[in-house]
Amino acid sequence: MSNRLADDVAQREIATEQHYVDAVYLRLDEAAKAAQALAVEGHGRARLGHEGGLVERDAMVYQAARRIAALDAAHEGLVFGRLDLVDGQARYVGRIGLRDADREVMLIDWRAPAAAVFYQATAQEPSGVVRRRVLRCQGSTVIGVEDDLLNSEAAPDGMAVVGEGALLAQLSRARDSQMHSVVATIQKEQDEAIRAPSRGVTNIAGGPGTGKTVVALHRAAYLLYTDRRRFEHGGVLVVGPSAVFMSYIARVLPSLGETSVTLRSVGDVVDGVTATRHDLPEVAAIKGSDRMRRVLARAVRDGVPGGPESFGYFYRDDRLLLDPLDLRRLRGFLLSGGQRRNRAVGKVDKHLLDRLWRQVRGERGRERGKEDFVDVLTSSPEFGEFVGAWWPPLDAVEVWQWLHDSERLRSYAGSDLEPSEVEALLRSWRSGFDPSIEDVPLIDELRYLLGDVPDDAVLGESDDDFPPRQPTSFEREEIQTRLRVTARTEDDSYAHVLLDEAQDLSPMQWRMVGRRGRYASWTIVGDPAQSSWPLPHEAELARAEALRDKPEHAFRLSTNYRNSAEIFDLAAKVARLAVADPDLPQAVRRTGVPPRHRVVAAGELAEAIRASLRAVAHQVPGTVAVVTSGQRRPEVAPMLAGELDVFAERVFVLGALDTKGLEFDGVVVVEPAEIAAESSAGWRTLYVVLTRATQRLVTVSTNASWLTRLEG
Repeated sequence: MSNRLADDVAQREIATEQHYVDAVYLRLDEAAKAAQALAVEGHGRARLGHEGGLVERDAMVYQAARRIAALDAAHEGLVFGRLDLVDGQARYVGRIGLRDADREVMLIDWRAPAAAVFYQATAQEPSGVVRRRVLRCQGSTVIGVEDDLLNSEAAPDGMAVVGEGALLAQLSRARDSQMHSVVATIQKEQDEAIRAPSRGVTNIAGGPGTGKTVVALHRAAYLLYTDRRRFEHGGVLVVGPSAVFMSYIARVLPSLGETSVTLRSVGDVVDGVTATRHDLPEVAAIKGSDRMRRVLARAVRDGVPGGPESFGYFYRDDRLLLDPLDLRRLRGFLLSGGQRRNRAVGKVDKHLLDRLWRQVRGERGRERGKEDFVDVLTSSPEFGEFVGAWWPPLDAVEVWQWLHDSERLRSYAGSDLEPSEVEALLRSWRSGFDPSIEDVPLIDELRYLLGDVPDDAVLGESDDDFPPRQPTSFEREEIQTRLRVTARTEDDSYAHVLLDEAQDLSPMQWRMVGRRGRYASWTIVGDPAQSSWPLPHEAELARAEALRDKPEHAFRLSTNYRNSAEIFDLAAKVARLAVADPDLPQAVRRTGVPPRHRVVAAGELAEAIRASLRAVAHQVPGTVAVVTSGQRRPEVAPMLAGELDVFAERVFVLGALDTKGLEFDGVVVVEPAEIAAESSAGWRTLYVVLTRATQRLVTVSTNASWLTRLEG
């Protein structure tokens, strides 16, 4: 077929699809107006003047708001698929389901069972499908169609087949700063993972570029569709490696009509604490180790810095005294049996008063009895001030800051940390309250060990002999101020947890995420060959503890859609050097452009980086990343200020660890040998960096030893 004839056929098919898409959008507008009318009617129910009307109002307004949000989210790329079946019917697939005024199906939701064949049919097993068509749209305008003819024998005469195939067309497009839904081009092995049973743990494995992340996000949308009551009420938590990554994926679920999902980076999991920087690898390895559990457990049992070490009081004829030994023993008693510190806040008065009452020997004191004794002490400012200072409700961040004191940390370390490790931790905390990503799990562990202050927020426990002492207004304010990190540790669990780049989690991070998924089903995405955590066996034990024997289902994605074969050939050499028997997917696309390596003198490095960035940015229309070791990044970013001004939002300067989960049309890697040497997992990190590039890859270095090692 000549190019002109092919263009004529394509335009005729586009016009046909546009006619149908116009009808669908007209119905979408009608549905939106109906939802808005429902909201208006719901607000009107509030004027009925009784409680039932208010309940009806809330229910109607909620349902209307949810429907309006779904319709708004689906507007872009609403219709993306068509199936022509052997029985002559045509079915259209889209982001949501729609029916016409006669209740006939106009559009099938991509998550519905009836739409599964759109993704699962192949030429080998067409499942009744003759032609699968993907519609490319901008807003409500059809700009192209891409066809796959799956059953040529059943195709009627004159059936048009247009384009190079939807997947190849999608792969050739430029990237921007956001991940997009691939709902139109999901492949069969990906769809099987998306539609896996909701119970237990679904593991999605595969090498770089296999679509693990976007498949997992589509799975979250699928689960919400199939069991909305469970997953919307219980919540879906998506955890990724960095704030940059979370920003990158932020549009995917809303574009699929799902806006009720919580997205958090590992530095943002704990409410009230946000961290964006990594510690040096040797420090990160200490903070992430399971040994830190015991260090933190000792910290929460310690006395409050600057707190009182004794308490004395004159009562009638007696001098009452609790000395340091008495208070240490009482603290140990209150924390015995696994009691969490903040949960004991309501018991402190009772036990202090009990110990003090035992010291009352004088005749006047004994004659008046316990009731007078309790009344006198609980109304005493001295006693109230002592209790508030000796056993205040504690905030996890506050206790984390106790670790910054060298004397305390050495005491807490015991035999679990070497002196050199203690010194490394102290150096990392010199900046005070500026937690790193690796500090966040420590704060969460402290939060759990401390527990919640009882709901009544009293500083005594009700009982016949010892009625509770109500806190003063000052003490109530202190409780609220100190507990600025969310303290509801029992209410953290979600209905589903989606964990991306799971191979990077330290044991302490596994414990943090595990608390959010005690009763949840899980989707876990990862590739051991890309792990930046140096002790995988320790992390595996923590993973098993977090998942608590939940049944597991495994899916492996085998095709690399991201990298050109030329780029992945280089990355695969690094992977084989980094780990034994890495899971290497097959790259399906070639550009004819191999990676370029520039080796320059030290004084020429800055200009070589700038020149390489300019060259790559002119060669590709989409995004470009300049990637360095974590330590070198602060000096590279300023030297590229001019280029960043020219190329604006297309260019990103990132540390190696910050590239996790991202992809760019072009990547310039600065000093690959430094990335490989930055930690014991450095070669695996370099593998990650090299596989971020889809079209162009350039390395710039003053040391070519890493290339020599690859060829050796």
